[in-house]
Formats: sequence, C-alpha cells, structure tokens
Amino acid sequence: MVLSNIARVLGAVATVYMVLCFLRVLSTWLPAADLGRAGVVLRKATDPYLRLFSRIPFLRSGGFDFSPIAALAVLTVLNSALMTLASTGIITLGLVLGLLLAAFWSAIGFVISFFAVIILVRIIVAAAHWNSLHPLWMLVDSMLNPLLFRINRLFYRNRIVHYLQSLVTGFVVLILVRVAGGSLVGLIVGLLDRLPF
Repeated sequence: MVLSNIARVLGAVATVYMVLCFLRVLSTWLPAADLGRAGVVLRKATDPYLRLFSRIPFLRSGGFDFSPIAALAVLTVLNSALMTLASTGIITLGLVLGLLLAAFWSAIGFVISFFAVIILVRIIVAAAHWNSLHPLWMLVDSMLNPLLFRINRLFYRNRIVHYLQSLVTGFVVLILVRVAGGSLVGLIVGLLDRLPF
C-alpha cells in the first residue's frame, strides 16, 4: 500500500513535469514572447532535462530536432510505469519492456505521420500545379527529398521517376509502415504484458 501511494505521488510529479516540458517546447516556437519570471523558472526547471536529449545526434535530422519528442516519450513511459505500479502494486519486466516499446513506437509513429501529412500536402500542391518554386515549397522539398530518395531507390532502383509519382510512392510506403508497425508493436506489447516476470 505504501509503495502504491509513493508511485501515485511520483506519477503525479512526472505528469506535472511532462506538462512543464511541453510548455517549454511550445515556448521555443515563440521566441519573441516574453514570459517574464515564469519563463525563467520554466527554463531552469526543464532545460537541463531537455538538453540531455538534444545532445543525441540521431535525434536531429536536417532542420528538425526530434529530441523533445524523445524527452516526452521517456516521461510518458515513466509515468505509465508509475501509474501501473500504483494501481496494481506490481510491475514486471515484461510490462516495462512493453511500455518502452510502445513509447518508442509512439515517437517513431509521430515522425512517420508527420512526414506522411507533409507529403500529402505536397502531393496536393504538385497535382494542383501551384507555384512549386515558392520558398515554402522549396523548404518542404529539401526536407522531403532525402526520405523520398531512399524510398524511391528501394522501389525504382536507378530509374528516374516523376516527382508526383515519387511523392505518392513515399506517402503510400509511410502509411503502410505506420499501420503495419502499429499492429506489430501492439501484438508484441500484448505478449510482453503477459510475461510472468
């Protein structure tokens, strides 16, 4: 009973800290906004933790920084483990492994979904023959091209394909990976949850 109460309190602390980290990430999107003293406290409370993840090289790709997603995923796993411990009084290795896998896939799934949405928007722009030389679309293309190059090389080898066909292929592949990966991870997490240790 004491362990459950401690886990419940720690889970609440983890939830509050997760919200603070999320607010800090949002505040970086609005650098001109002055949050005053609250902003200073928020930075001091969250930046050391967030910096741990920003130092991991593979979380930074091109102009994107996925380290906040990883930082929030770790807090989510911790919170889930603590809430499970609080409600059941026990936690197994299988459950922890399942939570880790689910959080890892959640972060990966978010990135896949993000790129799929961006590709879908780019398909609409390309199909409608809107100005593809606009700086916004050039920025989007520079972000998408490395991913599309890898996917196209896998399916088309060294053949040259039209950009719209490349976009559609990339979109379909990402959707299939997202659905299949989610199903596979769900199955594995279910099996891990049943492990007795």
